[in-house]
Amino acid sequence: MQQIHIDDPSDERLADYRGLTDVALRRVLEPAGGLYMAESAKVIARALAAGHRPRSILVQDKWLPDMIELLAAHEDVPVFVVSAAVAEQVTGFAVHRGALAAMHRPVLPSVAEVVAGARLVVILEDIVDHTNVGAAFRAAAGLGADAVLVTPRCADPLYRRSVRVSMGTVFQVPWTRVPGWAATREMLHAEGIHLAGLALAEGAVPLDVFAAQRPERVALMMGSEGDGLSRWALAAADTLVTIPMAGGVDSLNVAAASAVAIWALRPVG
Repeated sequence: MQQIHIDDPSDERLADYRGLTDVALRRVLEPAGGLYMAESAKVIARALAAGHRPRSILVQDKWLPDMIELLAAHEDVPVFVVSAAVAEQVTGFAVHRGALAAMHRPVLPSVAEVVAGARLVVILEDIVDHTNVGAAFRAAAGLGADAVLVTPRCADPLYRRSVRVSMGTVFQVPWTRVPGWAATREMLHAEGIHLAGLALAEGAVPLDVFAAQRPERVALMMGSEGDGLSRWALAAADTLVTIPMAGGVDSLNVAAASAVAIWALRPVG
């Protein structure tokens, strides 16, 4: 393993990690540079297990032993060893979990590849909060969804916060981006997948009723935090489904709603 000890936070070899504010990552480094950030040994391990390639690792000196075993098969990857103070100066935040990896972004698969054989697919439409995207992926992984599709304007699942909140499950659930709703509906129907839109809508079927007679293959459509599913998504849905609520509450946060709906619709047997 290439251990490179660095004491100067302005060292150019640390350029990938410098000033990792939300805005800087979203606008410059991740989309333009073809990189994403994996944070913590557990998340880095899941990224490596998924076949993703690291460009370099930034690790605090006290966490180095955890990295040595993890990177045994990646001897050509430079590992920049720094103090906690230098790590914070470089990144702009306290790296509590000890390690960051600058990872090359994989090429996204086709929709057909992602949904092949899937019995429950989750579609995230225009969800802009990275925390909610990460939480939805974690629910998908933990509760039995087979794949996730995200719309063009949905927040990036490989953004650092999404990856962290998902605990690296964005690497284990197959996912890709979809085109517009008309094309997406056509592709999913060609695969025999029924589109169920989760919405507060007149005549929507209660989730438990739909789950009791769910089609063999279902795509669960989840809308944005404020407005829910767009009118185009609602028009594309084969069935509109709602979670019955009590206590004067009309709806759940999209991450919580995704967990409830995925659990109810999880494939059994």
